[in-house]
Formats: sequence, C-alpha cells, structure tokens
Amino acid sequence: MRGAVIHAPGDIRFEELDDPRITHPTDAIIRTVVTCVCGSDLWPYRGAEPVDEPHPMGHEYVGIVEEVGAEVTHVKPGQFVIGSFATSDNTCPNCRAGYQSSCVHREFMSTCQADYVRIPNAQGTLVATDETPAEELLPSLLTLSDVMGTGWYAAQAAEVKPGSTAVVVGDGAVGLCGVIAAKEMGAERIIAMSRHESRQKLAREFGATDIVTERGEEGVARIKDLTGGVGADSVLECVGTPEAMRQALHSTRPGGNVGFVGVPHGVEIDGQELFFSHVGLRGGPAPVRGYLPDLIQRVLDGRINPGKVFDLTLPLDQVAEGYRAMDERRAIKALLKP
Repeated sequence: MRGAVIHAPGDIRFEELDDPRITHPTDAIIRTVVTCVCGSDLWPYRGAEPVDEPHPMGHEYVGIVEEVGAEVTHVKPGQFVIGSFATSDNTCPNCRAGYQSSCVHREFMSTCQADYVRIPNAQGTLVATDETPAEELLPSLLTLSDVMGTGWYAAQAAEVKPGSTAVVVGDGAVGLCGVIAAKEMGAERIIAMSRHESRQKLAREFGATDIVTERGEEGVARIKDLTGGVGADSVLECVGTPEAMRQALHSTRPGGNVGFVGVPHGVEIDGQELFFSHVGLRGGPAPVRGYLPDLIQRVLDGRINPGKVFDLTLPLDQVAEGYRAMDERRAIKALLKP
C-alpha cells in the first residue's frame, strides 16, 4: 500500500509501505475511505516537535472493515466504521468514567494517511453505521474521528450551559467545531476569536454571535467589553500556544471555566494567578469514542455539518500539498481521498 511519511520538518512524502496485518486478536484492518491532515500534524511539519526518523502520519479516519481479529465481535468485514484518534477498550475504569482517551490500553493512531490502517483495540474503538453513508456525509463523519469530538470536549470541559456566554480561542478546525458544540449545548452568546474573513464567515454559520479580531490584552479587553466587564462563563482554548492560554484564562469570569484542547507547546501556568482567579481549568486529549454514537446521529440527522471545515480536497497521493496549504493558511483543513 501507499501512505504519507514525514522525513523531516517540511518534508512529507507519499511512499510504498508494508500492508498492515492483524498482530493481536483485538485488531481490525480497515480500507480508508477518507482521511485528512490535522492541525496537530503541523507541529512536527513546522519543526515544533522533533522528527528523529521517518515515520507514517495521520490519526483521523473512516473506512470499511476488511478483516478483524478473533476477539473482535462488535464490527465485521464490510461495515463502514468511524474511530477515535486514541484507541480504547471502552471497558476499563477510565473508559467507564468517560475518559476513553486515557484508557489503560490506549494507543494513539499515527498511520492513517494511508490506503489501509490497522486499528488496535478495535472492539472498543470503532463504531459502525447501520449502512454505508452517502458520499456527501463523509466529510462530517470524518471530523468525528477527532476535530468535532475535540471541539465537543472543549465545550464540555468548559462547562458550556444553556443561556451561557462562550468564547472560542482559535479559528482552526477544532475551534470552529467548538463553536458548533457550544451552540448545541445551548450557549446564548458565542464569541469567536478570528482574524481571517473566511473563517469568521464559517464561525458565524456555525453559530457564533460575535467576532473578536484583537489578540493579547486588547483581545481580553474586547471580551470584557462584550460581557459587561466580567468575562465569559466558558472559554474553549483550541490552539495550544502560551498566548492562546493566557487569552483564555484572562477572558474567563471568576467561577467560569476554561476547556483546553490545543496540544500545549511551551505553555506555563502561574499557579498563584490561577488560584486567585477562581477560574476552573480542564482539558487533555478528547475522549472522542464516548461521543461517537451521539455525534454520528447528529450528522446523519442533518443537525450538524462540521464537514464544512474541509475547504480543500485532494487525492491522497497529493498529501504533501495538503500540508503546505494548511501550513500557509491557504486551507483550514485538507481532506484526502485514496
């Protein structure tokens, strides 16, 4: 088969790879229907994470089951499935508590920009649809593998409630999906922080009521102006930089909450400042698997359409262009078709 391999920062190649095979009785092999490039894939691409040796890329996927191990009974060959970027058995104490992304048997997916993928812990990771979905639903269903579920977790961790005010820091795919989540959870006011017109337009379409273009302390001041000088009830931090975290914490009212899902890079938090702010802080890798049944139904019912975050579609063999387009901010998110 063929797949994307990163050799060094800025160097993505589409190469011949060994076909995946069942190595444990809990594995499944799927044929990729669509996959994509994630914003977090740009960290190693930009050199913010080390690339010590060439390795495959990609952690978002939907596909058709080709083969299952002896212990996999939940899905069967021929079914269309969606799975999380973090595998889980869905039975351990952490899974039962709703944190499947901290499963004791967790493995992070990392080979999904390819023709075929081995899924560990398939029994607890994959969710099948009743029938193969229509082509036009594939982009939205693909977002459930990561970015929509991650935006959902950001809103949940920030404790978005009906009638509340939510701020979304970050206008990438996760932030835009966070706008959807905040709306679905009943936020009355949703303030999206964005400087890019196309992303502002999509944020509005997804449910944002206000757009803030300022950053830093000016951005915080603008949020305070919009919230009567108090700050927001809930802030979704969807970037992972020190600036974004400061923006989030300083934009939250006392008693409010920050849900952070941007993978932190260089983020440091002043414990004393956090203590006196009375701001709650929760985040981490999103427990996507727990949300899949609900979010799949919302997509199939036409209630949400997060697939609109894909503004570039390419053949899988042009994956390198997908990385370039996202790195240069010519695209929000690139969808890849084998």
